[in-house]
Amino acid sequence: MKQYVIIGCFVVLGLIGVGGQVFGGMSFQEEKEKGKIVSPYFVVETQEAGDAFPLKVTTVSANVNGVIADVIVRQTYANDGTVPLNAQYVFPASTHVAVHGMKMKIGDDVVVAKIKKRDQAKKEFTKAKAEGKSASLLSQNRPNVFTMKVANVMPGDHVDVELRYTELLLPTAGTYQFVYPTVVGPRYSNQRASEFPESDQWVKSPYLKEGTEPRTTFDLKVMLSTGLALQEVASSTHDVNVAWSDQTMATVSLADPKTFEGNRDFILKYRLGGQQIQSGLSLFEGKDENFFLLMMQPPEWVELKDISPREYIFVLDVSGSMFGFPLNTAKTVMKDLIGRLRDTDKFNVVLFAGASQVMAPTSHQATQKNVQDAIRWIEVTQGGGGTEIVPALQRALALPRDEHVSRTVVIVTDGYIDAESKVFEIIQNNLNTTNFFSFGIGSSVNRYLIEGMARAGRGEPFVVTVPAEAGSAAKRFREYVSSPVLTNIQVQSKGFEIYDIEPPSIPDLLAERPIVVFGKWRGARVGSIEVSGKSAQGHYRKVVKVSEIKPRQENSALPYLWARSSIMRLSDLAFGNENPELVSEITSLGLTYSLLTKYTSFIAVLEKIRNPSGHAINRAHPVSLGQGVSNYAVASEPALWVLLAFIVLFALARKRKWTWRC
Repeated sequence: MKQYVIIGCFVVLGLIGVGGQVFGGMSFQEEKEKGKIVSPYFVVETQEAGDAFPLKVTTVSANVNGVIADVIVRQTYANDGTVPLNAQYVFPASTHVAVHGMKMKIGDDVVVAKIKKRDQAKKEFTKAKAEGKSASLLSQNRPNVFTMKVANVMPGDHVDVELRYTELLLPTAGTYQFVYPTVVGPRYSNQRASEFPESDQWVKSPYLKEGTEPRTTFDLKVMLSTGLALQEVASSTHDVNVAWSDQTMATVSLADPKTFEGNRDFILKYRLGGQQIQSGLSLFEGKDENFFLLMMQPPEWVELKDISPREYIFVLDVSGSMFGFPLNTAKTVMKDLIGRLRDTDKFNVVLFAGASQVMAPTSHQATQKNVQDAIRWIEVTQGGGGTEIVPALQRALALPRDEHVSRTVVIVTDGYIDAESKVFEIIQNNLNTTNFFSFGIGSSVNRYLIEGMARAGRGEPFVVTVPAEAGSAAKRFREYVSSPVLTNIQVQSKGFEIYDIEPPSIPDLLAERPIVVFGKWRGARVGSIEVSGKSAQGHYRKVVKVSEIKPRQENSALPYLWARSSIMRLSDLAFGNENPELVSEITSLGLTYSLLTKYTSFIAVLEKIRNPSGHAINRAHPVSLGQGVSNYAVASEPALWVLLAFIVLFALARKRKWTWRC
């Protein structure tokens, strides 16, 4: 019996060693510090809670004029305590935004922020903070994740920080969508703190536990002015009021702003009368440069009578952050996708959390029995553990394949990871053999990963925020993969000088969304721009006469949008490899067009010494978990396993009346 006791003790100590990173040859504390994993954590409320929640109010005001959204986000920070504070807040935005302005207001003092190189801005902020000056610093962690730092918020202060961005709204199948993300979901990371880059430290963010009442308020208002008759203006995520000025103008606001609704993406959808899309040529004449935006409506869908057999590999996230609503919704999507495959298709499934499982060594024919077996296997799966998507993708791509059958990989996840660049790199390296599609499941998914995977894989992203959307998303996927809308797309000008085109080459169009081209122009407004390609109906050609279009001041956002498009393309080329030439080019674009990028930041300093001692308490404002996201998204996987093992061992010991000795 003593033998069992000794073994049990060693098992517990061994598991604790895994959870606490204890290994032979090093002290516990030494290895704990060296092996510490960077991860999100739950905030612990103390008696100092009065000054632990410095962000009080977030107010969003969006003006949608035509297809361009101009958005102002106001964050109000307040110090309700008795000592100075340094506040930090991590918050999201759409992946396509061009952040081009920021200002800070303290009392009657207003400071307009300047765009500077990231390192220089950080040094100036650190210096101002040490000197006791109030300052704010806005940095980009990901194209859709930002960090705001505010230094020396004095007792009784109310600091308003206002940032401004613009983005282009593109319709899919005639439906426009304005999205304002409100939550940065907790990111899983397996990197050690000693190896973690400074730019990724935001992953170590505090979160409120599931169901905790937030200490901040959130309000949002959208003004729509399209120039064409509006119809079907509604939000699928929030209760809203719609006030109409006329058929082309409407104001959308939250029905009850007193109820906190900043725990999920705000999504506003609208259509234009007759299901039109706003296509055509837009021009802007600047002081030094002129810009254009060309949007062309694609050809209509056609039914494809003969579709070649295909192989589908579904990579499904079953990690802790997917526990509950996200995983249940993902299962619904998977049943719809797999259940409607043709029996001439082949398929396989990879489930992943901390490790991955493959349904079969080789892909099966989509017979009724094989499909039912796969659905049953998925149904019994429960969420738990880390989010090791990279090994899962590598395992999926390593599966044996028939070279004569087209392979498509479909990734279903909430995207709560920090290794986006590695995922993009894997996808890019396999483009010659595989198509990639992504499904984001959850109320506040990581859209940078979901949209980036689709963009890198020349596919389409799908986001399902509520269970009711699962069926329609699966239906759209089946339509998209059946046949491209337009291939071999070319953009040419005749008699009109254009240059610096974005994107330089246009990939095949897979969805019912417009062809979008940014660029610069010079010289006389004469000649034409032509878009051509190949559709299922034959040759496609659209021509716009430039002389019929006049430059408009309302198109002043085009320089920002062009520069942002260029930055996204250059960032995709880098894929985590900091090529000096690409870094220099992205930095130059950010400084020239006053844009927030990975290498440029906004800095505002109030040149008054308000805190002579320089002493202040650092406060990282805690973030709410997304709606439907459980505490498992933040809980430590090793610690849970240690606790579970101890409970099981203790129960067994009591049953068998063991004597505990080590």
